[in-house]
Amino acid sequence: MALYGSNFWKKTPFLKLLLAAIAGIIVQWHFQVSITIWWLVLLAGTVLTAIFFLIPFFKRFRFAFINGIITSILFFSIGGMLTWQKDIRNDKQWLGNYYTGTETLIVTVDEPPVEKTKSVKANATVSYLLKNEQPISVNGKIILYFKKDSSLQLSYGSQIIFKKPLQEIKNSGNPGGFDYKRYSLFQGITHQVYLKSDEFELLNDTRENGFRKFIYSSREKVLDILRTNIKGGKELGLAEALLIGYKDDLEQSLVQSYTNTGVVHIIAISGLHLGLIYWLLALLLKPLKKRKKTKWLSPVLIITGLWLFSLLAGAQPSILRSALMFTCIVWGETFSRKTSIFNTMAVSAFILLCINPYFLWDVGFQLSYAAVLSIIIFMRPIYNWFYIKNKVLDFLWKLNAVTLAAQILTVPLSIYHFHQFPNLFILTNFLAVPLSSAILLGEIFLCVISFIPVVAIFIGKIISGLIWLMNTYIEKIESIHFSLWDGLQISILQAALLIFFAVGISYWLMEKSTTGLKLGLLAFLGFAIVRSWSFIQSNRQQKIIVYNVPQKRAIDIVNGRNYFFVGDSDLLANDFARNFHLKPSRILYRISDVAALDNLSFFENYLSYNGKHILLVDESISFLPQETKPLVDLLVISKNPKIYMKKLVASFNIKRVVFDGSVPAWKVTYWKKDCDSLQIPWHDVTMKGAFEMRLN
Repeated sequence: MALYGSNFWKKTPFLKLLLAAIAGIIVQWHFQVSITIWWLVLLAGTVLTAIFFLIPFFKRFRFAFINGIITSILFFSIGGMLTWQKDIRNDKQWLGNYYTGTETLIVTVDEPPVEKTKSVKANATVSYLLKNEQPISVNGKIILYFKKDSSLQLSYGSQIIFKKPLQEIKNSGNPGGFDYKRYSLFQGITHQVYLKSDEFELLNDTRENGFRKFIYSSREKVLDILRTNIKGGKELGLAEALLIGYKDDLEQSLVQSYTNTGVVHIIAISGLHLGLIYWLLALLLKPLKKRKKTKWLSPVLIITGLWLFSLLAGAQPSILRSALMFTCIVWGETFSRKTSIFNTMAVSAFILLCINPYFLWDVGFQLSYAAVLSIIIFMRPIYNWFYIKNKVLDFLWKLNAVTLAAQILTVPLSIYHFHQFPNLFILTNFLAVPLSSAILLGEIFLCVISFIPVVAIFIGKIISGLIWLMNTYIEKIESIHFSLWDGLQISILQAALLIFFAVGISYWLMEKSTTGLKLGLLAFLGFAIVRSWSFIQSNRQQKIIVYNVPQKRAIDIVNGRNYFFVGDSDLLANDFARNFHLKPSRILYRISDVAALDNLSFFENYLSYNGKHILLVDESISFLPQETKPLVDLLVISKNPKIYMKKLVASFNIKRVVFDGSVPAWKVTYWKKDCDSLQIPWHDVTMKGAFEMRLN
């Protein structure tokens, strides 16, 4: 652990540069700095570097810290410039700079179309925009949804032409909800469209990239091999996901089981798979290292094997990140015995962020590096807790030591992103990790010998049995009522403080450093203060939330850490809709369902709570004009009632109107005009996201 002493930063010089680049990436994303400013910062850093090297050689050592600051400025500007360049909205030829909604588009399908429950989906690149019959070359990606049709003949590289208006990708706007707009933008996707068979025309020309075509064809061959030799829906779905990351045949209930038990990393192709391939190749090529003439061949073959597997697995971003990370580790070990693994990790992270700065927000990127770093730091000390003579038991303990070590830095991030903690992760990983490793190796062997049908069928039956055993075990563990700690909510600050606490205390335990103890306790104190304040705020909250749920009414009345739901009962019976639209908000605000709230009263469609009066209208009702008009603090309109704003205003003193997600768009347009003419503020949840009104 000498790495953690005073020489740590000397042994990891690239780590400081990586942190500077990350700072530039974050600044650019949040503040959208002009590229001119970044060029000025880069120029200033370059000039300062030139001035520094004019200082006499021996005097430079006295001002080495200045050189460090200047270099950090350079990498800070590089991070900002890379992020600016990656943002498709800064491209002069971006689709959004030319498209008005009336133009004809020519697009190229970027991937094999995938069949969904109600449609067929594919990503596409916009090639041309026809304005006044003149083609304009544009850049940009969109999502295509096609109505299911047996005559649909689309494949990778197909070109289609259509004139139907694109829809800008938007978030639901519900509190705590997934930021789908940002997720799509990080991939350069900004619009989407739904097309029926008579709304587009398939062109004769195709645009294919040879490399990508090879990847897609390889995936199809692997899928054919698996589908031929592995029987059972659950077994086949998991086999496809485990080997090449193909998840379209994977049952969502099974994914949830793996998530709830802490082994979803098995399904997600990532560092675990590459680590296994790396270990296998290193073991097979070990004899080459013993001879000087063949020593150089070992790292070349290992790296080649890693990248070939990555291509076989579909060249997905998660596995390409892991492949690059292991490539840097292999080259670092080969060319510099004294190199720090932390420096090698920093170099690989920097290269990945240069390729795509938005990887910084990718959960897989964060968890991959957190897990690897956690294993590097903590695995050996944890493994040394016990000395076991029996080799089999020692091997099993080593696997568990790796699992425990990986949790230390990944748990805070997992809770932050997924809001849950699998209490029995040790039990599930104990069997699932070695079993999934055996299954993965078996699948690779199956692909190699697939040309021998008899052997392939036999191997397929073994793999199917192993997958059935693993699935059954995972589902049994999930059925234990205390297997999952759900509904956890921590902020990014709390997650960071937990990580600092874990690192500080671990440093104290391993190095007997009081500095580590002080920093760890200080971080935990900060975590306790921030978390306590968040609970105080939760206990004080009183609000009404009108959610944006397509074709549904959904309202939560919140008092402290309790809520009362007002809305469509069938929404509560739909697990997916409830978990996607409502659950994130309830986790964010730490609220639980109650049968009734104090001070809440109903009278038909009129609701009174804490001095606020809410009128809920979802059907055609006639109200008589009144001289003394009752106060309505909030009018929530749902469904498709036949009402007129002018008549409602004659009967009620309306302060604000909210249109929920169940109201037809065409009708909202007329009601908005009426509200504007009557000077009544309105809120359309489909446009602005969920509506929240504080009651205190």
